[in-house]
Amino acid sequence: MKATIDGAPSFAHIQIELDPGEEVVAESDAMASMDADLDMTARLNGGFFAALLKRFLGGESLFINTFANRTQAPKRLTLVQPTPGNIATFQLNGDSRCLQPGAYVASTPGIQLGLRWAGFTSWIAREGLFKLQVSGTGTVWYGAYGGLLEKEVNGEYLVDTGYLVAYEPQLKLSLRFAGGIFSSLFGGEGLVTRISGKGKITLQTRSLEGMRDWLNPRI
Repeated sequence: MKATIDGAPSFAHIQIELDPGEEVVAESDAMASMDADLDMTARLNGGFFAALLKRFLGGESLFINTFANRTQAPKRLTLVQPTPGNIATFQLNGDSRCLQPGAYVASTPGIQLGLRWAGFTSWIAREGLFKLQVSGTGTVWYGAYGGLLEKEVNGEYLVDTGYLVAYEPQLKLSLRFAGGIFSSLFGGEGLVTRISGKGKITLQTRSLEGMRDWLNPRI
């Protein structure tokens, strides 16, 4: 399998070339174009109840698609995400990572998709009560509105609410004021997410909620 991310950082999309016998799994609305002789099979995102939970609690599609090359020649597939922005990838080797609702785009067949309780801290931070947890061995593609920044946390790090896209599960999340109470309430920052521990996080550089709040008074 050969895969490249083109169009970054504003309009990223994934170009995948599947060799004979190879497969890739993607969100149900991620396919933009593909060779006509690729096989596409839709299935529930886990079992029936697991798929419902991922749909309504994890912000993911009820179904996922598997694209398989059953021909004797390489075939191409283009995958996209619903919003403009960047797409990135990471490799898992028996470990796992948490993604914000809607961030998952695609993965190789060795990756399992599950839900993890994120807690009321995540909900208040507008990240959802549940996180999608990807685990196993293989490649994961994910994206978000805006650019993507990867940071290494060793201790504590503060992130504005709505900007945390992915993090390693050993990291702990909690809420706090950005500064003092007066500064937090009148300085425009309010509550922020405090990330504690050691591990990697990914941030997005733009927020759909921020865009909505900017547009509403002008419409």
